[in-house]
Amino acid sequence: MVVNDLNKTYKGNLEPTLKGLSFQFREGSIAGLLGPNGAGKTTTISILCGIVRADSGEVTIFGKHQDAANRETIKQLIGIVPQQIALYPQLSAFENLTYFGNLYGFKGKALTEKIMHYLEIFGLAQNAHKEIYKYSGGMKRRANIIAAILHEPRLLILDEPTAGVDVQSRSMILQFLRDYNQQGASILYTSHLLEEAQSICNEIAIMDAGQLIVQGNPNDLILQHSQCNNLEEVFLYYTGEALRD
Repeated sequence: MVVNDLNKTYKGNLEPTLKGLSFQFREGSIAGLLGPNGAGKTTTISILCGIVRADSGEVTIFGKHQDAANRETIKQLIGIVPQQIALYPQLSAFENLTYFGNLYGFKGKALTEKIMHYLEIFGLAQNAHKEIYKYSGGMKRRANIIAAILHEPRLLILDEPTAGVDVQSRSMILQFLRDYNQQGASILYTSHLLEEAQSICNEIAIMDAGQLIVQGNPNDLILQHSQCNNLEEVFLYYTGEALRD
């Protein structure tokens, strides 16, 4: 994945959200896109997914430019787990996943088996036919991830996938991401949980005010700063301790 000189200013805003943002991650990595509130992380992910168009700059995913000619092809290569739960609350998990599976072209017995396989992995099989609005926050997060991986994407993009979940759900989600990566998939995710990012990512990019601040392996970045004992301290070193809205 290569991001080159992305610029984006939303209509009505005086300040740009992205200002010449550039970074790249190796295929097969678990990469963290980190930054304080308002850094431009969600906008960046939206551009990567083709949901938002940059004013200028280029995105290349698996050697394909993110443009009109390749947009549909890239959609088949990526899975998106948004920060907000993207499921129909009045439908059961099984009904939601059947719907999303149909959108990807899967049907019948093969789809049912795939859905039940993932529901089992994510500890949701016993609640497969319970409506989503009856799920706990952690259960919703897990179901949200399944909806994004039914087509087995080569790149899984997650925006704050463990926000507001219990410890057990967080542990399960992180282990799944490690396992999915071991199967050959690339993973890009955002998180405000720096200890989590340090434990799972082999690459990170820290951005602030729409620009790249630093990029590298988390442990290497810690070693480069003798005053820093962990990734959170590295993060504060580059972004400061001022409160962000």
